[in-house]
Amino acid sequence: MNTSLSVDIAVPSGSLEAYVQGVSQIPMLGAEEERQLAIRLREEGDVNAARQLVMSHLRFVVHIARGYSGYGLPQADLIQEGNIGLMKAVKRFDPSVNVRLVSFAVHWIRAEIHEYILRNWRIVKLATTKAQRKLFFNLRKNKKRLGWFSQAEVEAVAHDLDVPAATVREMEKRMSAHDASFDGYGESNDDDFQPSPAGFLRDNSMEPSSVLEAADWETHNHEMLLDALQGLDERSRDIVQSRWLSEKKATLHELADKYHISAERVRQLEKNAMKKMKGALAA
Repeated sequence: MNTSLSVDIAVPSGSLEAYVQGVSQIPMLGAEEERQLAIRLREEGDVNAARQLVMSHLRFVVHIARGYSGYGLPQADLIQEGNIGLMKAVKRFDPSVNVRLVSFAVHWIRAEIHEYILRNWRIVKLATTKAQRKLFFNLRKNKKRLGWFSQAEVEAVAHDLDVPAATVREMEKRMSAHDASFDGYGESNDDDFQPSPAGFLRDNSMEPSSVLEAADWETHNHEMLLDALQGLDERSRDIVQSRWLSEKKATLHELADKYHISAERVRQLEKNAMKKMKGALAA
């Protein structure tokens, strides 16, 4: 089955409370009703069945997303990412396995939320491999409970997650570090002034040779355009200039009235003129 599943379930900006109340009022599906809808989607590609399956499970996405509120990211965004995971789960759900959709969808909902957190919690990516991602979420959960780790706690976490103790220490350092301000901080005349990373970047936009090269290229193109225009007959040149090079561009009908010809004829003359100019510019 190759069903394109796209359900309009965007979280309204500034109306999160109303959204949560709205999805909580959507009736839940019974096991048999859920199975029949899943069969219609899988065998017939019934998008309306997919919509019913998604809508009836939006409340579960809200519940799961609330568990990630401690990351300082907008709750609406977490819910939206979870909704994407829910739609992926609905598309892949197999009713013949004899499990409820909510049990199957939890993995997909959490996976999308995890990806969003890892992309947005810090400017610099903390975790790039699957093992690092697992360590990140487990380590943050344990740090909220234990605070700073002792060596014994580091070894215990490493044993529980089956990773080296050095890996736990490295991830702990990444999580504890602060993002550097790109614009720097402190007044320029203060002793504590820290230059920003932006201060070390070179701006080559006004480099003399680049400016001269750009000016020469613009002059060259202008001269080529003038030569190409001069190669046209007077009427064709006027049509091109009126249609493309004037501040107030003329319409086909205005030029048709001016030369007492049809608008289609003006369009043909314009097309032929542009083709001739293109050949001249390429020569």
